[in-house]
Amino acid sequence: MSEEIKKLYNERLGRFQAAIALEPTDRVPLIFNTVYYAEKISGYTYQQIMYDPQIWAQVEVDFSKKYPEVDTFRTNLVWAPTWDILNHQLWRVPGRDIPPTSLQQFVEKEWMKADEYRMFIEDPVGYRMEVYLPRVLGEFKEKGTVRSYIAFLKAGFAQGLVAAMNRERISRLENEVGVPMPCMGGFTAPFDYIADNYRGLHGIMRDMFRQPDNVLEACEAILPDLISRALASADPKKRYPIFIATHKPCFMSPKQFDTFYWPTFKKGVLKLIEAGYTIRVFLEGDWSAHWHHLAELPKGKLLCDIDNEADIFKAKEAFGHQQCITGGIPNDILILGTPEDIKQRVKLLCETVGKDGGWAPNGGGHIPENTKPENFRALIDAILEYGRYSDGPPPEPKQAPPTPENLDLPEPKVITPWEVIKEENGWSIPGDEKLIKYWWDRLESMAYNWVMSQ
Repeated sequence: MSEEIKKLYNERLGRFQAAIALEPTDRVPLIFNTVYYAEKISGYTYQQIMYDPQIWAQVEVDFSKKYPEVDTFRTNLVWAPTWDILNHQLWRVPGRDIPPTSLQQFVEKEWMKADEYRMFIEDPVGYRMEVYLPRVLGEFKEKGTVRSYIAFLKAGFAQGLVAAMNRERISRLENEVGVPMPCMGGFTAPFDYIADNYRGLHGIMRDMFRQPDNVLEACEAILPDLISRALASADPKKRYPIFIATHKPCFMSPKQFDTFYWPTFKKGVLKLIEAGYTIRVFLEGDWSAHWHHLAELPKGKLLCDIDNEADIFKAKEAFGHQQCITGGIPNDILILGTPEDIKQRVKLLCETVGKDGGWAPNGGGHIPENTKPENFRALIDAILEYGRYSDGPPPEPKQAPPTPENLDLPEPKVITPWEVIKEENGWSIPGDEKLIKYWWDRLESMAYNWVMSQ
């Protein structure tokens, strides 16, 4: 990283971190999360980007060069061969199942049956390997075959390839154009995890009435795994927030949310905050019935992306004094409006919700792919015109505090503990046992997280 790029990176990161912390900065930050518009204007299809990591990285670098005023953004994609390898039934892939110009699509249904909660609660890995994965992974349908073994072997290779690709993309953005990440790592609310991947919306809604105790117990049972997974994928330097996408609260009554969603969600978020991380959470749909809960969390630790279904002005009143918010630019204006429409909307937002900080512009959680280029340019220009707080430079990035030694974090889980394999083989370990155990545990934990994330 050159000195010029390092200075630019520090300015962007300092502005980003100050906004989350509700601290003074030089201007309203441009801290978009997902920018599907970047892929659309690249000239490549989603299929090309998702199958060629070099194209994917170049799309992000080119976008940053085109819009150097943008502090941070991401293209919310996945390397598609990871789904092909296992014939993953939860995803429809551009160019394979749907047109190459279409974004990937998630297939939600009742992959776990209503009477299988006890199996999931008592042995989540065993349940996934024996029951769930054969349903959702086409290549694992015939367990024990050479083909199923090879599919899992390829999936392990892919896990390493994906990690290397992501490192390269992040390195190019940081070192070539000085762009920090808008988030790194991910946590899922236990209720969302069960609803999205196992029971589907229809199933989980019935379960809240028919077997509420099982739903609650399942949420508690899976929480430690979800925390461990978030910590394993988070930024080791704690510069970037951990991302959370919330899916089901907009369908829940306040009573349902307070009973089934908030308790384990809050526990998980607080544990990650205690570990020294900030959180970026997409409040999908209309969260207004639940906003007051966000004011319960430590001040300046959350960056909340407000969806178009909600009122950004009411969000500011409800919890904007406690947490930073983004949003306020309706997608229909970005797609169908004029630059003057964008300019006037941004001006209004800068004079109201962004007047004293704690706000950044965004669409409904993202910048939609069909945004007019002139409207995106107008958004940036309007922020530069109306969103300045001072003539000084942005604050320097902060060093994250070390994780407290006495913090009770869940231990990373393994499938076969070191003590078991050691005893089975009668190993006396004449050398350094800690060295051997370290890598055994680390690879076991990676395998466990992989099984629980498919």
